[in-house]
Amino acid sequence: MERKAFGIDLGTTYSAIAVCEDGETQILKNAEGMENTPSVIFFTGVTSTGEDDLLVGQEAKNSAETEPNNVVQFIKRKMGQSGPAVNFKAPSGKTYTPEMLSSFILRKVCQDAEQYVGEGEIKDVVITVPAYFDDARRTATKQAGAIASLNVLAVINEPTAAAIAYGFGKDTNARVLVYDLGGGTFDVTIMDIKGGHFDALATGGDSQLGGFNFDGRLSELIQKKLTEQGAVLDDDNDLLFAEIREKAERAKRMLTDKEVARLRLKGIKQPVEITREEFEEATADLLERTRVKLEQVMAEKSVTWEEIDELLVIGGSTRMPMVKKMLEALSGKQVKYKVNPDTAVAQGAAIFASTFEIDAESGAPRRDARTADTGGAVGGMANQIIISDVTSQSLGVVLLDSETNRKYNQIIIPRNSKIPTTSSQAAYTVVDNQTRLLVQVTEGNDSELEFVKVIGESTLSIPPYPKSSPIEIIYAYDPDQIVTIEVIDKVANKSLGTFEVDRTSNMSAEEVARATEIVGRTNVE
Repeated sequence: MERKAFGIDLGTTYSAIAVCEDGETQILKNAEGMENTPSVIFFTGVTSTGEDDLLVGQEAKNSAETEPNNVVQFIKRKMGQSGPAVNFKAPSGKTYTPEMLSSFILRKVCQDAEQYVGEGEIKDVVITVPAYFDDARRTATKQAGAIASLNVLAVINEPTAAAIAYGFGKDTNARVLVYDLGGGTFDVTIMDIKGGHFDALATGGDSQLGGFNFDGRLSELIQKKLTEQGAVLDDDNDLLFAEIREKAERAKRMLTDKEVARLRLKGIKQPVEITREEFEEATADLLERTRVKLEQVMAEKSVTWEEIDELLVIGGSTRMPMVKKMLEALSGKQVKYKVNPDTAVAQGAAIFASTFEIDAESGAPRRDARTADTGGAVGGMANQIIISDVTSQSLGVVLLDSETNRKYNQIIIPRNSKIPTTSSQAAYTVVDNQTRLLVQVTEGNDSELEFVKVIGESTLSIPPYPKSSPIEIIYAYDPDQIVTIEVIDKVANKSLGTFEVDRTSNMSAEEVARATEIVGRTNVE
């Protein structure tokens, strides 16, 4: 029996799921009949057996104003991090990691989709991530899927998915710039589309910039207006600030179509008025950050606006009029929504998912369109699809300058390198009879160690050679942007060992298994 795969856009503020069959892509609606499900969790109570009861979606979002301490949202921003600051302690006393919390959202969208399609359990999925997500965040996303008992075939970049939704099944031959401003992240990607070949040239972004930040500025504006009107704001009044946050998001949506938003808050007689001009002035620096990132990516590849054929605008936050105004001023092109900014990513993920052949018993994919031609029609279409992505982060190694005795970062795989890719760096022992070799893997674009991050390390044993004996460090980047390191002893011409970056911020296999058991016992509605 053929196994059907689905595409999931696991968003900061909203999530969606889609399927591609017989050349048609369909967004699967949730239990409320909506195409997008709020990525919000409300812990409603504890069962007689000590397990947590929780709601995911619109009802959870509605509860943010009344029970903010039991509501969790904006989880995607914490992916790939660990520790008390990013975990959530539920009413039962259990602690949930961002991966576990994200798994509840994945379960919700899949459960609702199962009811919609009426074909049993959804297991095989492709999940999208921001192009600028690093290895830790990508790994955390895959782990969230595993904890939700899903078979994650792949994680792919959101701009790539949107480009697929735009160009697949058409005779498209264009250079596209994807401007993706979502609820919590910002990406910009330049991509060539030639028929069914989607070739990313460069990407950049900010994993901590999105509609969330614009809502925050609007919240500050509302608080300032309230204070000017004589209201006294108690810093300990969680309910009031949760209401202000919710009202800020509504005001942002209102200001998309109107010049003035009028808001009323509980217990405050006088309404608050926010003009579009005030909002745009308060957030001008946030918009400027997207412009700087956009122009950096174009400059890196020496691409001019004249060479851009299409401007693809996705992410719900791009509906803000100031985004369209800025992009039209920069590009000299008219901004049109060629795809639905809210659902294009899920649709593209579904198209990508449909390219996989899945082993009926093991669930293992037999074919991956990121590395090879699909070899035939996809989803009943005559077109073929090939995806070629780039690295979002530079990877390097810490070396010692023999003349200055100063440590520095040596980039081995530059950002925006085509993946999968392999690259190497020559290095040398630093003292006579050295028997240990510390390999520290870095992420970042600077030679100064203070401006990069050490993301993993391994200590390897070597024979006691003389000083300056040669070694070779080889980095391999796979399509999921997971890196593997091998060190070669060039004196003996043999491998000293291979290791993957073991990020302390990611869960271990044992922790994932334990989390899967806990999440599996939890009732999600």
